[in-house]
Amino acid sequence: MAPERSERTLGSRQLAGMLPDPAERRPAYRHLARAISELVLDGRVALHVRLPAERELAAALGTSRATVTAVYDLLRESGYAHSRQGSGTWTALPPGSAPSGVARALVPPDTAIDLARAAPGLPEEMLRDALDRVAPRLAAHAHSPGYHPYGLPELRAAVAERFTRRGLATVPEQVLITSGAQHALTLVLGLLAAPGDRVLVESPSYPNALEAVRRARLRPVSVPVADNGWDTEVVESTLRQVVPRLAYLVPDFHNPTGCLMPEEARARILHAAVRSGTWVVADETLTELALDVPAPAPFAAHAPHGGASGVVTIGSMSKSHWGGLRIGWLRAPSHLVTELAAQRIATDLGGSVLDQLLALDLLPRDAELLPDRLDRLRTRRAALADALTTHLPGWTWRLPPGGLSLWADLGEPVSSALAERAVEYGVRIEGGACFAADPGVLEQRLRVPYTLPPETLREAVHRMATALTDGLPLASATRRPHWVA
Repeated sequence: MAPERSERTLGSRQLAGMLPDPAERRPAYRHLARAISELVLDGRVALHVRLPAERELAAALGTSRATVTAVYDLLRESGYAHSRQGSGTWTALPPGSAPSGVARALVPPDTAIDLARAAPGLPEEMLRDALDRVAPRLAAHAHSPGYHPYGLPELRAAVAERFTRRGLATVPEQVLITSGAQHALTLVLGLLAAPGDRVLVESPSYPNALEAVRRARLRPVSVPVADNGWDTEVVESTLRQVVPRLAYLVPDFHNPTGCLMPEEARARILHAAVRSGTWVVADETLTELALDVPAPAPFAAHAPHGGASGVVTIGSMSKSHWGGLRIGWLRAPSHLVTELAAQRIATDLGGSVLDQLLALDLLPRDAELLPDRLDRLRTRRAALADALTTHLPGWTWRLPPGGLSLWADLGEPVSSALAERAVEYGVRIEGGACFAADPGVLEQRLRVPYTLPPETLREAVHRMATALTDGLPLASATRRPHWVA
């Protein structure tokens, strides 16, 4: 029995913009059907949405209706679509298949070097010691129901104290503990925006945040982040002219460029957001990874008088500690925290008590743990830069003052094609297009994390250089991310 059909329809121009030229390969219908099935697997095209009418898609692609009819027939045969006569054709997933992001997450580790995820690991001894320390405290919680939709009170207080120490006075009632920063963003999007609302986003930006915006059926409006950072006037004019409901920004060691937003720009953008009535969501997940400069003050601390009430700050321990520790938080006006906690209960009654106790143990130890982590990142950043200079001298980049990755310019639009070929050489990496808010751009860019050991980074760069020089020249291609962090 076919799943329940959605009323959503994928526009012909929208779908055509994600597909290759039908004239590129023959037979065109097989080439197009494969491309659509990959878009469904990668999540770029959602499940159970209606595909464009055959005549409309044919016109958008500049091909014959017979070709599109053959495409849809093949999609139905392979399980990627189902139809009812007179009602249309909807996307589907074949039995036994899983979306690529889920499938990649479930694949056991192999010999490939993973550069798709900019996420550091946690030293084993650190985790063991922390578990030993929190075990008695966990046992003390065993008599309680264990549900804490706001988060453990003591962890909320600890996060509030961190904000206060960094220059933004905060009380525990302004903090909600979440299962990571992505969870926090999803909650905020669900409460503060409705389908069809405009959301200002950066381009490039964090792919999972962009995907959350799309899945919430919001309309992203992009502003560029160049090698030298943000054009403040462009951001201000976009806020003034578009009047978006939300603005999602990564001001601290921006993912993927590594840029740090200047203090003057922060104040100007916040002032413009207050005037336009736009909520600002500041993602500070990478704030603590300051390698060459002091760690910045909270973004909301730069708001004009009373302006901080329109800022939601999200953060987590995924980048500073470990992604497996699913602890994040958001800081917002207390009344909004209450509404977000009420919304959370519908899908998540509360986070893991064990994870929260581990966070409560590790956060106060940052003074002894973080310096060593930052030193390792500096060493790895230097090793990656040296390897790129040696093996790929045609690439250019700016050394970021913090964060976890370099944003390289390849000199030609081949990053997705390189990512596709690099898998054959034992390297997983994602091209610049998956960080783009708009389709078909940033193909000249590549995010290269420096979270792995120096010798591993050198080997990864050597393999990518070999992939570039071996075989036929790379052709431009588009490819959606499988699993990016």
